[in-house]
Amino acid sequence: MNTDGPSAFELQIKGYRLSTAEIIYHLPDHPRLLQSFIWQHYDIAPEFPELRRFLDFWRTNIDGRLHSVRVARMDLVHPGGWRAPAAEFRLH
Repeated sequence: MNTDGPSAFELQIKGYRLSTAEIIYHLPDHPRLLQSFIWQHYDIAPEFPELRRFLDFWRTNIDGRLHSVRVARMDLVHPGGWRAPAAEFRLH
């Protein structure tokens, strides 16, 4: 059992969704070259407070200047859906 904080399920019940950000940044020693970093955490769209906190940390503590950030998120917990079958096949 995780005692460090809420579980992934508890976060999702509170509205958090798994968010992934691709962070492109300039290499400190070679500023003309770009490097990619993938960040993944539970966050709330569209404000993304956890991502903003991480990017603020990046700007103040990491030498690589940010170039761009691309964000995607996925709803892991959602209501079940029902669809009528398009066809029915019977085997004897």
